Amino acid sequence: MPGPPAHCLRPRDLRRGAALTLLFLVSVTAAAGSGCWGADASAQLPPARAQAGATEAPREAATADRDAVARAVAEAVAEGKSGKRAAEEEVSRSGDRWAAVYDPDEYAAFAEDLDGHWTGVGVWAAGRRDGRIEVDRVQPDSPAARAGLRAGDRLLSVDGRRVTGLSVTEVVAMLRGEAGTPVVLGLNRDGADLTETVRRERMSADPVTVRRLADGTTVIKVASFTRGSGDRVRAAVRAAPPGAGVLLDLRGNPGGLVTEAVTAASAFLDGGLVATYGVRGSERALYAEPGGDTARPLVVLVDGGTMSAAELVTGALQDRRRAVTVGTRTFGKGAVQMPTRLPDGSVAELTVGTYRTPEGRSIDGSGITPDLTAGDGAEDRALGVLGGLGVGP
Repeated sequence: MPGPPAHCLRPRDLRRGAALTLLFLVSVTAAAGSGCWGADASAQLPPARAQAGATEAPREAATADRDAVARAVAEAVAEGKSGKRAAEEEVSRSGDRWAAVYDPDEYAAFAEDLDGHWTGVGVWAAGRRDGRIEVDRVQPDSPAARAGLRAGDRLLSVDGRRVTGLSVTEVVAMLRGEAGTPVVLGLNRDGADLTETVRRERMSADPVTVRRLADGTTVIKVASFTRGSGDRVRAAVRAAPPGAGVLLDLRGNPGGLVTEAVTAASAFLDGGLVATYGVRGSERALYAEPGGDTARPLVVLVDGGTMSAAELVTGALQDRRRAVTVGTRTFGKGAVQMPTRLPDGSVAELTVGTYRTPEGRSIDGSGITPDLTAGDGAEDRALGVLGGLGVGP
């Protein structure tokens, strides 16, 4: 099993009473809903990219004590009880709203997700405040699509187990399994109950899509910051016509690997600060790589589904006066998680601090307000802004 990611910026709806509804990619689960450094990346960050300082890090977010969680698990295991359940209870008492606990199989699946591959059925799901689990979107040409699942279907059960009231993370684990194995889904559509049997498949998704408009504008849509996405963004910028603008679409991007987010930001910056973050009492910094395109007109599209590592990119480009941001306020997930391996082999991701934008803004709980607000027709508005910057129609 791969080692746990060293630092994570992960959105969690597990026990929140928030007004916003978190959308999760059920087949991809937390990979697309995170901002993590892989264990390999965290250990190998060059000094210019992550530097420790003597100042006290801001700690707005509630945190769980990792030693207390480990003790609770050890005691539970000694008594023949569930270590994972004990960890979840300890985390819940701490008030750490972003923390999560995974068993070894769940965490192995998460590590796989960060490569942009997964085994599942191909649906996006929404966890509602009343405990319902609904299908938000269906991936084209997936098992779920071929079985006729639709956006708006309510998911009632998985292999006979009721899912109402469960966290999205738990439902994700139930939908996983070996490729080729069947899973029976109980659904409700327009008030009528139905049952569909689908077979899990090994799937992948392209986290970055690029299209060129007639006027030369390059639209780069980043669905998540999985491995390789940062280099894909840089390649798209370098391939853009000279002088033409770029529209960086981060709407609905729930985060990903922090290193990939920094690489993506580096496409538009010539070095300099991307963000600071706190880890157990020290403040550290993330820096862009030099050599990015600092002259090309740039607009960033965001919305309430822009989270975590995607907010890190947005905040850096906004604070550095490198881009005009258009859309609606982002989600507001700025807590940093560090995973701890527990005595029973499970993994607890616990909040250790928050990250801040280059100007020192903490976005955890507040999000980023775009320079120009736009809901419906936000892309057209963004293209109009690019036109005002000297390119576009």
